[in-house]
Amino acid sequence: MTSSPASQADAQIQERLQAKQYREAFGILLPHYRDRVFRLTFSMLRDRTVAEDTTQDIFLRIWRALPGFAGQSQLSTWIYAISKNACLSELRKRRPQVSLDTDEEQQSAEVRALASEDADDSATVSVGQLLEQLPERYRQAVVLFYMEDKSYEQTAASLGLPLGTVKALLHRARKRLIELTKDAA
Repeated sequence: MTSSPASQADAQIQERLQAKQYREAFGILLPHYRDRVFRLTFSMLRDRTVAEDTTQDIFLRIWRALPGFAGQSQLSTWIYAISKNACLSELRKRRPQVSLDTDEEQQSAEVRALASEDADDSATVSVGQLLEQLPERYRQAVVLFYMEDKSYEQTAASLGLPLGTVKALLHRARKRLIELTKDAA
């Protein structure tokens, strides 16, 4: 049975970490996780510029924390936890501020641009617009489970939620997405 490219990359990273080759491990980790971390960051922060800055900060945190990674969890779960915490910190910093400059139309345009970067068809754009309308907890679960191809268990571990809660969130998110597609039609 062949392993997936993701698990092969994670295995290479683990080998480098065990050999205390942190620079080499980070050299594999960065291109492998860059887009995933950015998508997660953008889905939580909903501001492309802030998401780009926060993504850079996240990889700086990962670089500093690499020597302490003990391998008690999957590498992707560890990276997701760092990413989620960085986003939550950024959201706490921004909470008291009310921006009158950013309008809904601009945010929607940014989501469409993000969704269409690698897309050939307009269906992806619609998915991005629909995801934007989901509550935060639903969106996080959907991004991890469907877009990052995590299992129920991995999604639950990444979100720090019980397995049943994740299944319920995904079920509700699917129902809400169906409602949204009917409304859009």
